[in-house]
Amino acid sequence: MTPTDTRLLQLLAQTFPDSESASTEIINLEAILSLPKGTEHFVADIHGEHEAFLHILRNASGNIKRKVRDLFEGTLPDAVLRDLCTLIYYPEKRLEMLEANTDEDLSDFYARTLLRLIQVCRSVSSKYTRSKVRKALPRQFAYIIEELLHESPSDDDKKAYVRRIVHTIIQTGQARNFIVAICNVIQKLSIDQLHILGDIFDRGPGAHIIMDYLLTRDNFDMQWGNHDILWMGAAAGNDACIASVLRLSLRYANLTTLEDGYGINLLPLATFALETYADDPCLEFMPQPLAGPAIDEKNMHLLAKMHKAITVIQLKKEAELYRRHPEWKMQDRCLLENIDYERGLCTIDGKEYPMRSCHFPTVVDTDLRSALTPAEEELMQKLHHSFRVSEKLLKHIRTILSHGCMYNICNRNLLFHASVPLCDDGTLKEVEILGKRYSGRDLMEYIGRLVRAAFQHDTPRELKAYARDYFLYLWCGPDSPLFDKSKMATFERYFLSDPATHHEEKGAYYKLREDPAVCARILDAFGVEGKNRHIINGHVPVHASRGENPIKADGMLMVIDGGFSRAYHETTGIAGYTLVYHSRGFQLIQHEPFTSTQDAVARGTDIKSSTQIEVMTGHRIQVRDTDKGRQLQMQIDELRQLLYAYRHGILKENTKR
Repeated sequence: MTPTDTRLLQLLAQTFPDSESASTEIINLEAILSLPKGTEHFVADIHGEHEAFLHILRNASGNIKRKVRDLFEGTLPDAVLRDLCTLIYYPEKRLEMLEANTDEDLSDFYARTLLRLIQVCRSVSSKYTRSKVRKALPRQFAYIIEELLHESPSDDDKKAYVRRIVHTIIQTGQARNFIVAICNVIQKLSIDQLHILGDIFDRGPGAHIIMDYLLTRDNFDMQWGNHDILWMGAAAGNDACIASVLRLSLRYANLTTLEDGYGINLLPLATFALETYADDPCLEFMPQPLAGPAIDEKNMHLLAKMHKAITVIQLKKEAELYRRHPEWKMQDRCLLENIDYERGLCTIDGKEYPMRSCHFPTVVDTDLRSALTPAEEELMQKLHHSFRVSEKLLKHIRTILSHGCMYNICNRNLLFHASVPLCDDGTLKEVEILGKRYSGRDLMEYIGRLVRAAFQHDTPRELKAYARDYFLYLWCGPDSPLFDKSKMATFERYFLSDPATHHEEKGAYYKLREDPAVCARILDAFGVEGKNRHIINGHVPVHASRGENPIKADGMLMVIDGGFSRAYHETTGIAGYTLVYHSRGFQLIQHEPFTSTQDAVARGTDIKSSTQIEVMTGHRIQVRDTDKGRQLQMQIDELRQLLYAYRHGILKENTKR
């Protein structure tokens, strides 16, 4: 052994001080390698639809319902099976409803339900070690649940033992708490690892609720989406991102996340909009509510004025950054400078287009028409402050930073939100950042470091300022891996009627990603090896109603944005995909629109989900076949070296500990 080997083994010996402890750990790890791999769930483009997202996690994309049916179908009526599933998904709310609607003694119900839940919990925990299951158990009931899970259901004596435990739980008044605890354990163990492929934010009302839920989980990772980056930029203090976040929220009349979630004060914007656009009906800025209670006409007009006010400010703040960074080559997007306000025309690429409206009371006829007025400057200072002091927003952004990045590689699957910039011939495109050129994996990793630099106290001032500005490029820059289009046609969609100006030409990745050779080249560039390797991403909704297949490139690419957001339901024809990767292979689950949590609890409604595609491996995948298994094998090899060192006197054992 080299001196380095010996030093490493000495460190390992602090945890395993003798042959017996090292041998025991080897036996334990070898046993874990032989277990079936845990179930991974992949979800993309949630867009604030917290009720649908959380329901899918609660039912594990229908897996819990399948477990319940496998255990009890033929012995219990469908209505009872449905009620049992609803109880597992929403134990607190379901029990509250049952207890409120009856004056009868619920002891028999508690006893039946506990015995059934124990069977379900035993089934979902069967692929894990006792140690892992123990860690998932609530502390106050851990010992009892563990006893119930590991007693033989076929032994008459043990049956009596289990029933006695159940009877005592009810007698001591702990039935309700115990049912809630065991339902939560079932939910937790049904999903071993959660992968979120971007876009938690915007459109729907509950992005903050989704983030609060994720804070309760350990086993998740994120790949940042363009909408996530927009909110991260706002939290970092990028005023163009702040304005864009506000514009998108007002566009869909969705202020819940801003006001209730993060405490953003919108009163200054409302006051400014009413004063500045008092005589403007702002018809082209009328919100498009996706859900929630009806909004009266007066408030709709107020939201429209706020919508226009922040849109104009956004265009001005974006132009400021485009002029500051000519290397982005986006100065042509300073379109407020291209308007002939007297003739009502805007010039783009040498062609004139009629404007829908030329009412811009804050655009001053100077050499720099995209400069903010003093009133707009004062408003942006207030909005900037509101975002920067939101503790909850910063807490959520820290979670996004700690659990995510631009890409991830897990079990031979390359995960990212949108694209890898490509040239037209399918080769990796080099993108210049701060005078250096990056492509593929290097590009993703450098962007990840740059994003984090915007939030680090030790980042040099100039780099931090650039990192803060760069959030806008990531949101709408042509070579951004999170956008990858020729332009973001915000101005054109609001102000120009000609639909030709609304077109956003997609980058080469979206045109070439169905080619297996291109996908193989990308996987090679990221170091993903093996026969069963895949790219998994979202970002662009799959139009299932038009027959589009989410599986592309002969199975090498899986696109799982099926339209969680209500904004896409009509065009996609569905309400989202979940990709499930378990020990038998892949299942792509297609979900129909979710009604509401209230309906699910009161009437037992569930998301109608169907398996669209199954890619089975032909053999059961074990932990040893996964990334985790390879890490465990390395630990086993190190422990075997330690065992050798003990047995050959290279290291002395500490048998007194």
